[in-house]
Amino acid sequence: MSGTFVGMPAFPVAAREAVGDATLRGNLRHATHTIRDKRARAVAELDDWAALREAGRRIKDHTLRHLDRYLVQLEESVTAAGGTVHWAADADEANEIVARLVEETGEREVVKVKSMATQEIGLNEALEARGIHAYETDLAELIVQLGKDRPSHILVPAIHRNRGEIRDIFRSEMGAWGRPAPEGLTDTPAELAEAARLHLREKFLRARVGVSGANFMVAETGTLVVVESEGNGRMCLTLPETLISVVGIEKIVPSWRDLEVFLQTLPRSSTAERMNPYTSMWTGTTDEDGPRTFHLVLLDNGRTDTLADEVGRQALRCIRCSACLNVCPVYERAGGHAYGSVYPGPIGAILSPQLRGTGSEIDASLPYASSLCGACYEVCPVAIDIPEVLVHLRERVVQGGPAVREGNRVVLKPAKGHAAERAAMRAAGWAFARPGALRAGQRLASRSRRLHPRTLPGPGRAWSGSRELPAVPAEPFRDWWQRTHGGKGEAE
Repeated sequence: MSGTFVGMPAFPVAAREAVGDATLRGNLRHATHTIRDKRARAVAELDDWAALREAGRRIKDHTLRHLDRYLVQLEESVTAAGGTVHWAADADEANEIVARLVEETGEREVVKVKSMATQEIGLNEALEARGIHAYETDLAELIVQLGKDRPSHILVPAIHRNRGEIRDIFRSEMGAWGRPAPEGLTDTPAELAEAARLHLREKFLRARVGVSGANFMVAETGTLVVVESEGNGRMCLTLPETLISVVGIEKIVPSWRDLEVFLQTLPRSSTAERMNPYTSMWTGTTDEDGPRTFHLVLLDNGRTDTLADEVGRQALRCIRCSACLNVCPVYERAGGHAYGSVYPGPIGAILSPQLRGTGSEIDASLPYASSLCGACYEVCPVAIDIPEVLVHLRERVVQGGPAVREGNRVVLKPAKGHAAERAAMRAAGWAFARPGALRAGQRLASRSRRLHPRTLPGPGRAWSGSRELPAVPAEPFRDWWQRTHGGKGEAE
C-alpha cells in the first residue's frame, strides 16, 4: 500500500520532535479547541443524537457483513446509469487505471476534489510520473500542495499552518503553478481566500478531466455523494467532460434511507454545521448535464484484509469526520505528520496498521500513539471503539498471531523491540494463575517497599520517565482482608 510518508521514523521519535515545536502546538491547540467546541454545540441541538449514532453504527455493520452483495448491486446500478466501474486490488492497480483513463482523453491536466483515497494511494505522484499534472482545488489541500507539504488533518489538511505562513506560501509558489498571488497580499482570511479563488478559477474553466473521491455511494441507485464547504467540489464534478472517482469499497450504503442518517451526523461531527453548504450527488451520466463520461474505481487496498478481523473491522465504519482528532490529547500535541500516514490521529492509529500491516517501524508504533482516554470513542458518530482496537493491535504487535494479508491467512511474527514486554506479560500470566506465588510476591514487595527505586531501570525507564511509580502499600490487600474480616469474605 502507498500512502506512507517515506523515511518516517516510529511515532515516538517523530512526536518528540513535533512536541518541541511551539508554533505547531499553538496552531493545533487553537484549531482543535475551536472545532471541537463548535461541534459540541451543533450536536447538542439534536435530542436524538444518540439514536442517530446507533443507527449509523448498525447501518455500517450491516453493510460490511453483506459488502459483497452491495458492491455487486452498486456496480450494476452505476453501469445501468451510464458509468463504468473498475476494480482495483491495491494502490498500484488503482493508479494505473486512473493514469490510463486520463491518457485516453489526451489531456495532461486534471483538477481534483479533496480525496483521502487518492492521497492514500499516492495518485498525484503516480500521475506526475506519467507527465500528468494534478491540481488540488480544496483550499487547505492547495496550501499543502503549493507548500510541498504533507496533510496533517483529515478535515483541515493545513491545520498546522497559520495565516502568515499561508500568505508566504501563496506569494512565493502560486506563480509557478498558474496565476500568481495578487501584489501586496496580506494574511487576512478574505484576501487569502480571494487569491485562491482567482488562482483556481482558470484551472476549473480549462480542465477537461476531474478526479474525485466520494463520501458515500448508494448501492440501490449507483449514486455518489460528495459533501464540502467551498464549492470547489461542485466545480470539479460538473465542469469537466470526464470524471474519475476513486472510492474505498467501505464507503457504500445500501439505500437513500440509510444515507439520510449520515447527512445529519457527518456535517455536525466534522465542520459543526447542520448541513454542508455543498452536497453534490450524481448518478452515471446524463446528456448535456455534467460530465459525458464517468468512471468509478473501487479501491480495496487492504480493506478486505481489515474486514476479516472481527475486532479491527469496525475501523471501516469511519466516515472521515475527524472528530476523534480534535479531542485527542496526543494529536493536539504531536500533530498529524508524526503518524506517517494520510490518516492521522486516533482513527489513523487503528486504520493504517490494518491497511498496511504492522511490518514497518512506523506502523508497529501507531497502536501505541494513544493514552487510551476514550475521548475518541465518545465523539465518534458511528461508535467506533478505538481504544478497544488499539489494545487489540498492540497485542498483535507484541505477540504476533493469525491475520489476513493480501487475502491470505498468515501468522504474523512479533514486532522487534518487544521482547521485554512479552516476557513481563508471560511472567504476570504465570503469577496470576498461581495464587500462592502471587501472595508471596505481594508480601515480598510490601516488606521491601523502602528499597524500591523511584524510576525503573533498563527498558522500564521509558515508562517511568514520564510517570511516577505507584507506591507499594505497607500490607497486601489479601492480608488486610484476612486481618480485618477473618477470611470470611474469601470463604464465601
